[in-house]
Parts: sequence; structure tokens; C-alpha cells
Amino acid sequence: MKKDFFRFKQFTVRQNSAAMKVGVDSVLLGAWTCVDHSLLDARHSSPITCHPPFRILDVGAGTGLLALMTAQRYPDAAIDSVEIDRDAYRQAAENVSDSQWNNRIRVIFDDFINYALHCSLCYDLIISNPPYFTTSLKPPDTKRNITRYNDSLPHRFLLNGSVKLLTPFGVLAIVLPPVEALTVIDEAMAYGLFVKRTLYVQSLPSKPVYRMLVELSKSEYPRNDQTLCIEKADRSDYTDEYKQLTKAFYLKF
Repeated sequence: MKKDFFRFKQFTVRQNSAAMKVGVDSVLLGAWTCVDHSLLDARHSSPITCHPPFRILDVGAGTGLLALMTAQRYPDAAIDSVEIDRDAYRQAAENVSDSQWNNRIRVIFDDFINYALHCSLCYDLIISNPPYFTTSLKPPDTKRNITRYNDSLPHRFLLNGSVKLLTPFGVLAIVLPPVEALTVIDEAMAYGLFVKRTLYVQSLPSKPVYRMLVELSKSEYPRNDQTLCIEKADRSDYTDEYKQLTKAFYLKF
């Protein structure tokens, strides 16, 4: 049974009211995403002004984990976090309120489609662990359905809203299973979004890739593809790469 809270090095996430609990997917995404504007714009071959993200949007707050992780990583950023489920919204708001960054994080009860339609702000980073299943054969837990099945936020609406809200060199960062991620990458081209980075995630060296982390941008960058394995072949320990990526957050590292 999942415990009602998860303690990280600089914050604690209560999760008793949220349908989806703290998981490796979001931790990886929050730790991996990097808005580095010092890269060259491939179209113009000129340097882009280097600065960390000033404004961040977390789509689907859940427990508030991604908002809290980005607040820890980017101490000068203002973060908005949108959540459609009322119980999850309250849980995220509670976790944010109890954190040291409560003056920089705003939790908003709204669906992303409506928020994107009416929002006048632009964001350097939009980050999301979006719902991904599309099958109509769903379990009876409606709240869990919202977080896992993309009926409430089809990926095309996430892409369309992100194009509207991203700054010219901003990044949309998502985590999905490989099939869904490749579909989103193909769809993104129609919205004028280009792949900046990908991370292929394996649980073990002998296992197939089970998650893809993807960064998309309206600006073209030299594409960077990498692979991360979480555990060593003999399951004796986590890999050094996984420890290095997550050590700022996990107590065990």
C-alpha cells in the first residue's frame, strides 16, 4: 500500500487525496528537464540569451510534485500549476502551502484547455506528466481515469495550448510510454514544435524502453537523444546515472 506522504530532501508531498501517487515518471521528468537557452538556434546559428526559466506552468498538478521540484531547481521562477480534479487541487495547494516556496507557486483549479484559451501569460517551461491511455476499456475509478486516460486532455490540445503559451525559446516537457510519445512527436510537427531532447528510460539493461521523456520547442535546436537505465543488471543497486539525476531530491541518495 502506498503511504500517505512522500518525503524528499527539501519538501514533503502528501498524497492521501490524490488519485495518482508520487511515482518515478514525474520525479525523472522534474529532475531531467533543463531549460538551457545557451544552445544555438539551428535556424539562425546565433547564440540565444542564456537564462533560467522566469515563468513555469505545470499542467495537471496532481500532488504538486512537479511544481515543487521546479521551484527547488529554479529559485527565481514563478510557477503556475493547473489541476482539473478538485481533490487533487486541494492536495496540491496543501503541499505548496506547507513548502518553503509557497510565495512562488500558484495552484489553479481549472482545466488546461480553458486555461490556455484565456491565459495572457507566456511560459519558458511547460511541464506535464499527462494522461496517456486512449482505450475505451477503463477501470471504474473515475478520478484515476482522469489522470491516466487522455479523454480529459487529448494530446493535440496539450500541444495546441502549449504553442499559444510558450515563449519563442520555451520548452514543453512531457513523459509518456514510447508508443504515445512517438505519436505526440509526429503530431507536434503539425503545431510547429520541434524535438529538442529525448530520454529513453529502461528499468534494467535487459528490459525494453518503457518511458520516454521529451522536450519540444517552437525553436529548432540540435537534437539530443540519450538513454537512462534505472537499475544495474544484477539489481544490486541503482545506476550511477540515475542517482546523479535524482540525488537533489531523493533522501536515499
